[in-house]
Amino acid sequence: MGAGNGTAIVTLVERTTRFTLLGHLPAGRHDAATVRDSVIAALKPLPAHARLTLTWDQGKEMARHREIAAALKTTKIFFCDPRSPWQRPSNENTNGVLRDYFPKGSDLAVHAADDLAAVQNQLNQRPRKVLSWDRPADRMTTLLRTPVLRR
Repeated sequence: MGAGNGTAIVTLVERTTRFTLLGHLPAGRHDAATVRDSVIAALKPLPAHARLTLTWDQGKEMARHREIAAALKTTKIFFCDPRSPWQRPSNENTNGVLRDYFPKGSDLAVHAADDLAAVQNQLNQRPRKVLSWDRPADRMTTLLRTPVLRR
């Protein structure tokens, strides 16, 4: 969330690779329909096995979660308990790292989709200690190439 909670960026983090997707939200548009469209656009290009679940915190911006699940067909959406950010630690950590690029209280509407894509690329190319200094992009490539085991 940006200045006065008037602007926002959608952040999606794959928890095992820490691969990050950033969704652009137009100025003042972080309602449920706009968030739905941003999440679907970000996740739809991924193969089904890479978008099985989504864990979200409580918020009215996820009111259309059933539409997200229906559009993506394989996605089950879970919600954290209220005021429990520790239930999504990878995302919360990534949101903290994003403050290096988008300081708290700044107007996020001044950043175009291309700006977010550049930051997303930097984050995914940045070696991470939690990944034994691998890059999220490399881990995601490996994940996407791994055969899916069906039960």
